[in-house]
Amino acid sequence: MVVLGLAETSIQLVPDGTLFLHIAIIIVMVYVLNATLFRPINRVLEERERQTRGRSGSAQGVLREVDENLLSYETSLREARVESYHTLERERAEALTERQSRLDLVRAEATELIEVEKTAIQTQTAEARDVLGDDARRIATEISSQILHRHL
Repeated sequence: MVVLGLAETSIQLVPDGTLFLHIAIIIVMVYVLNATLFRPINRVLEERERQTRGRSGSAQGVLREVDENLLSYETSLREARVESYHTLERERAEALTERQSRLDLVRAEATELIEVEKTAIQTQTAEARDVLGDDARRIATEISSQILHRHL
């Protein structure tokens, strides 16, 4: 009975004609809110999203272009470095070849000069021996003449 007493004092919803009025008001409010609030807000949000995506896409495009340019720059720098190393190595090899050829030429000239000088020294030595031999004989003859007091 206590349960029945509570049921009598509680609010009971009985559908009547105001229900249709409430549904109509809700439908009108949804239409008005869509037209005045939700659609403009959704347009603003969509425009922001589009601009954000556009800017994000363009930023990613710029980053991609920067990466490509950086890669191209690094590649060309690497190629230039390799080319300069090859050029330096080639010039170094040419300089070493030139140096070696000059050294060979100087050695050949020095060897030729040494041979000429050796020949000249041998000739001078032979001449000096001949002169010394002649002088020794002449001096010996003079000494003998003076010791013996006669002419030989």
